[in-house]
Amino acid sequence: MFYLSSLRAIFFSICIFILPLASVAGPIVGASQVDQYLPLLKNKRVGLIVNQTSVIGKTHLVDTLHKLGVKIQTIFAPEHGFRGDYAPGETVNNTVDKKTGIPIVSLYGNNKKPSPQMLEGLDWVVFDIQDVGVRFYTFISTMHLAMEACAENNVKFMVLDRPNPNGHFIDGPILQPQFASFVGMHPIPVIHGLTVAELAQMIQGEGWLANKVQCDLTIVKVKNYKHSDTFVLPIAPSPNLPNQLSIMLYAGLCLFEGTAVSVGRGTDAPFQSFGFPAWHSTPYVFTPKPIPGVADNPPLKNMICFGYSLQGLEHAKVFEHAKLNLDWLLMAYDGYPNKKSFFNPFFEKLAGNAELKQQITAGWNETQIRKSWENGLIEYQKTRSKYLLYPLN
Repeated sequence: MFYLSSLRAIFFSICIFILPLASVAGPIVGASQVDQYLPLLKNKRVGLIVNQTSVIGKTHLVDTLHKLGVKIQTIFAPEHGFRGDYAPGETVNNTVDKKTGIPIVSLYGNNKKPSPQMLEGLDWVVFDIQDVGVRFYTFISTMHLAMEACAENNVKFMVLDRPNPNGHFIDGPILQPQFASFVGMHPIPVIHGLTVAELAQMIQGEGWLANKVQCDLTIVKVKNYKHSDTFVLPIAPSPNLPNQLSIMLYAGLCLFEGTAVSVGRGTDAPFQSFGFPAWHSTPYVFTPKPIPGVADNPPLKNMICFGYSLQGLEHAKVFEHAKLNLDWLLMAYDGYPNKKSFFNPFFEKLAGNAELKQQITAGWNETQIRKSWENGLIEYQKTRSKYLLYPLN
């Protein structure tokens, strides 16, 4: 057990490392503001929901808190695992962190919600994961279920907030309740324009937890941040989002995961290209191959695909003309030879409704489709405004 003087000494040494980060212009993430949350965790039993993005500078949050003497009982691992080395959809296993000896419990696989046994004896669960601001990115579903479990088991819940790289706009259809799943749990648009802490407030404030339970929620905000800021992620948030361009294009291209089209999984440009074998008239050629831990069994594996590369797009222009891009989806549908086999059942879960598929098959253009979203986005914007923690501009 550390005495207070020992904690102060260690904290001072960590601050020396953190201060250069705080001295430069730009956001200071919640995790970096150790002085705000360390007193709350002192002498408490803590669980952490973290992954490879949960860092202070270059030091993992687990290592920082462990060094400070925080009693970390459990590390909860989401999709892709604690270190981010599991492929998409791959079952994350329970194990032990070799560096600290702390048990790692999976929240991805058969059990996505912490059980009462997993939370037994805990005072706090702390969530610190970098999100990308898209409804079907599963870390926000993990957060929802953890909040719910904490509320049901009288455990406090803390969010160490981080910026949203797609937080400067909202777009897409609102999810309808009958299409809720782990890739979309909330009646929000595809691009929701919230940080994870703002979304946590919305989940709680709108009564979306089961039986409208309320968790004891604490938030450590990001300093020096507004939604219109450009935020370049220092660490890839998951194996198939390797760079900033893929993060910006993810929302539109991920809809292809519900179709017969490859988005470049199994290549060096995932979520920066798209195509299929029969699209011979297009300029780009690629072949998805298995990549261990990244794309073990990619769609259209070992098949030569023809399509388009988006790697040449300028980041600034993509950011400035932010939208959920439907052009590529409509183009691919138009070029696909067998329209009846273009969509698979996963598409409606990603879209959050049945209408988008129906609109595309009926020949609607992008303007008509986007018009159908307007009323939902207007109402959502009113709801969103109640939970914003940061200026829009």
